[in-house]
Amino acid sequence: MSGDQPYASHDPAGVLLLSLAGIIAVLWLAIYGGRLLFRAWVRGTTNAFVKAAASFGWAAAVGMYTWWLLRLFFFDETEQARACHAAIGTERLTGYAPSFIPLHFGCRTSSGHVAEALIPAYVNPAVVLLVACAIILTGFAITHRQEEKK
Repeated sequence: MSGDQPYASHDPAGVLLLSLAGIIAVLWLAIYGGRLLFRAWVRGTTNAFVKAAASFGWAAAVGMYTWWLLRLFFFDETEQARACHAAIGTERLTGYAPSFIPLHFGCRTSSGHVAEALIPAYVNPAVVLLVACAIILTGFAITHRQEEKK
């Protein structure tokens, strides 16, 4: 964000493109995980079950991030200002501090403090935890597949 636009929010085109990509990814991962889960149930293979769990883990992580990204897309400037005034109280609002990674919409005050608004505090830690679980499950699926080949 440049100094001449202190109230610049997230780029709407970026939010829209990331949201669309996230929706497509979540749908694909959920369908893929469902197919793998069905295959694990029919054939009784452990590897397909672990791969399904990894797929659902990735779908959950991408889904949570995308959900809150979509929420940002539907907040207009008036609602952003209202949320900032509710977050900072009586201090003077001097600008916004948005970011995509981590997903953040901050309200900068005259004292230099940045207060979080619109995105709850649990979102980024939850996304990190879901990504960590998905990475671990993906690692299990890869090692289990390599052990089956031996």
